[in-house]
Amino acid sequence: MRTRTPSSSSTDTAGTAAAAVTAGIAAVRNLGILAHVDAGQTTVTERILHLTDIGRARERGEAGEGTTVTDCRPREREPGIAAFAAAVGCHWAGHRITLIDTPGHIDFAGEVERCLRVLDGAIAVFDAVAGVEPQSESVWRQAERHGVPRIAFVNKLDRAGADLDTAVADIRRRLHPHPLPVQLPIGTEDSFTGVVDLVHLRALTWHDDGTPARGPVPAHLHTATARRRRALEEAVAELHPRALEEYCATGALTTDTLTTALRDLTRTGEAVVVLCGSAYRNRGIEPLLDAAVAYLPSPLDVPPTYSADRTQHRRADPRQPLTALVFRVTAAPTARLTHLRLYAGTLRTGDTVLDTTTSRRERVARILTVHHAETDHALPGDIVAVAGPRHTRAGATLCDPEHPIALEAPAHAEPVVTVAVEARTAADTDRLAAALARLAEEDPSLRVATDPDTGRRTLSGLGELHLAAAVEKTRRDSGVEVVTGRPHVALREALTEGVTGFVHRHTEQDGATARFTRLVLDVHPLAPGTEEDFTFTSTVAGARLPHEYVQAVEAGCRDALTHGPLAGHPVTGVAVTLTDGATHPQESSGPALRTAARLGLGEALRASRTHVLEPLAEVDVTVPQDALGAVLGDLAARRGHIRSTHPGPGPGPGATAKATALVPLAELFGYATRLRSRTQGRGTFTTRPAGYAPAPTPTG
Repeated sequence: MRTRTPSSSSTDTAGTAAAAVTAGIAAVRNLGILAHVDAGQTTVTERILHLTDIGRARERGEAGEGTTVTDCRPREREPGIAAFAAAVGCHWAGHRITLIDTPGHIDFAGEVERCLRVLDGAIAVFDAVAGVEPQSESVWRQAERHGVPRIAFVNKLDRAGADLDTAVADIRRRLHPHPLPVQLPIGTEDSFTGVVDLVHLRALTWHDDGTPARGPVPAHLHTATARRRRALEEAVAELHPRALEEYCATGALTTDTLTTALRDLTRTGEAVVVLCGSAYRNRGIEPLLDAAVAYLPSPLDVPPTYSADRTQHRRADPRQPLTALVFRVTAAPTARLTHLRLYAGTLRTGDTVLDTTTSRRERVARILTVHHAETDHALPGDIVAVAGPRHTRAGATLCDPEHPIALEAPAHAEPVVTVAVEARTAADTDRLAAALARLAEEDPSLRVATDPDTGRRTLSGLGELHLAAAVEKTRRDSGVEVVTGRPHVALREALTEGVTGFVHRHTEQDGATARFTRLVLDVHPLAPGTEEDFTFTSTVAGARLPHEYVQAVEAGCRDALTHGPLAGHPVTGVAVTLTDGATHPQESSGPALRTAARLGLGEALRASRTHVLEPLAEVDVTVPQDALGAVLGDLAARRGHIRSTHPGPGPGPGATAKATALVPLAELFGYATRLRSRTQGRGTFTTRPAGYAPAPTPTG
């Protein structure tokens, strides 16, 4: 048989097609908008969309009016509440941008975590008056853990008390040692009209209708511009070797060198480019978009993604085996969509993929872009939704069945607040059960369970607002009237003193045969500051206890930790060491070892000294100065420990004060109403998880 040699023209055509695909991936930007609640991230997103191609055919939306693209759900129409991340797409300067506007409230940190896992870059939005707020810091640290490069946008520069330098100093002090402002504001507060671009040494101002005008640097800012450009060059030269060489040789940096260095420093995380503006007044968005495409990475610029066990990796190459991570599921009654990020390979309509979490094969029936348009394929870097998979959950890896790989799933926090939920009428009980099951599919941070004592269903989440949004979504999607009980916190149990050499003998009778297992366990509290809730080690030689039996023992120990010895709460902070073990020489099995370990650790926990823990929250309160005393007294009455108080933004008659306190989460139910009452509606507060502490012993 003769072998056909490809012609040079066909080779050239294939090479041209491959180059076009690579260029297309290089022009992709998968970006998140991160911020504290009310810092303006949804307004920033809306202005970006209005400037780009998809926004030109519609009226500009306003976050406060519920008319934005990303606040598209009824619950989200309440000002200040964004419960779900929203993915939208647009084009700018030849680049295809996918924007994910993440929730700004701490109760939805799980949603932020899942989104960050699939992003290549982020825009962190800060309030020019408030600076770095608690949730700003939380989402920044989340992005840092995922290695997501960021640029910063200091928003609301038109507000009274706004100051770019103060905000940059706050970023330096609390988030990053090297923030690099690349703009100088033109005007202050209400007279803020534009910025000086320190990289290209030009001015950009905006008319009242939001249209921009480029021009030379205003004469009165020549000296300040020269000084800040010099400071920027010096800061960059200290961090970037090639920039340092040029700076030492010439005493300055060219625009090209400065741009390249800023891009390199942003992508490595060594520095953070800082821009400024007022999204509400449509000032500063164009240069923000320019910076996003210039400095933040494409899928080709980020490191390869690795399997959870670090034994395999994938690059953003359509020729590699298909690899995608599911970060969200929307499980409506009539349609189920699986939202995923493609890391390698090409996904086509009709493909069969392997879910390595469940070991199931799933068929891809449809592929939808973030524009909600149907497409027949997706490439590395694409964020799409697919219809077809029926059992896939958030965190799953979908891959080529012939080349299985399991990527690391996004972490999720354990629920800390629980409410009982039931249908108002018995006829709707089954519909409610189905709606709650879909809810748990969509949000892994939620837990749906049945109380063993009362038989009532319970819903657990990360906070009151998280649960309120979940219940509202259940009502809206299912049409069921839902009745909820009073919320209560999810308690934990922990060891104060463990046991060493605890022996457990377990016998199972199977007809005339008795199977026995003997386990010896050391059980102790984990050291303070340990990240894990549970550690397991074995010092038993493999000849005495095979590896698969050791794995079964570990699984049984994890089972035992779900119900503590004091009140049945989950047990946390436990270190278990298996020091010895013996089994039936012929009849033992993995399930038998798992049962023995569950019962044995349960007995060991009862022999140990334990106590109950309650969740704590760090509370940041901003109130009128004259109400501070009453607010601090109220926090103390709620068993709060005041950590600090200091003046807040707002000089003169409207002076405010800030306080930070550590308060048991159970004492914060209904606190929003109480704070409004004590401050005539002018007080605000935010919370974030702060670990656990011993709960007070009940009296009486």
